[in-house]
Amino acid sequence: MIPTIVNMTVNASGAAAAAKNGQVVVIVDIIDMTTTCEAALDAGALAVYGAAPDNVNCPVETNPEKIGFMAGSQAVDADAEVVVVAEPRVGGVKERMNNVSQVVEGIKKAGAKIGAVLPNLGSETGKLTELEGKVLVAATGTGGVAFDAAVTAGAPAVLTATVARTMRKKGTMPAKEGVKRALVAAEQLKTGITVVAASANSLEDILAAEYLVKQIIMEKN
Repeated sequence: MIPTIVNMTVNASGAAAAAKNGQVVVIVDIIDMTTTCEAALDAGALAVYGAAPDNVNCPVETNPEKIGFMAGSQAVDADAEVVVVAEPRVGGVKERMNNVSQVVEGIKKAGAKIGAVLPNLGSETGKLTELEGKVLVAATGTGGVAFDAAVTAGAPAVLTATVARTMRKKGTMPAKEGVKRALVAAEQLKTGITVVAASANSLEDILAAEYLVKQIIMEKN
């Protein structure tokens, strides 16, 4: 069944509301969380997750430790490492780790190993370490929070998408891949799709989300 409902919303609160409605939630954070995730998938990552960093100010519930545990459990099942993406972009590993202690705690509880802690650099992230066969968790202040909020609110599936080019995808290809993932998940789950611009204050996220909604509608028709 191709979904008949395609919505768009903004912010973590919108992501949580869509999740509670049983929608497939697609997070769009162009600069840079979802572009980082697309680059990781390009590089052969097994899966990508988003999580809230520590001390996040969010009007809806998040659970970064749970996200860390989910990612860590998948990594353990695949005998793989977890790669953590965190902020700030400029700074050392210790500073990034200090900002994502709850995610790290979840990964450790799952018994997984953290292979690298990287800055959130979008398409360039894949150049920093080998990502093939690994699980990536991007604990960032907008896209990560929105992803986390959707998972915590019970979304049947939470995905990421971008319209920004990556090292392996040019032109409209990144958007097409995101649309394809959303449609496949919605068909499998027999539900609709909500595309979430991670920040209402980010024009690039809003414009990208609008574009993706149009592409989903065109594809399903």
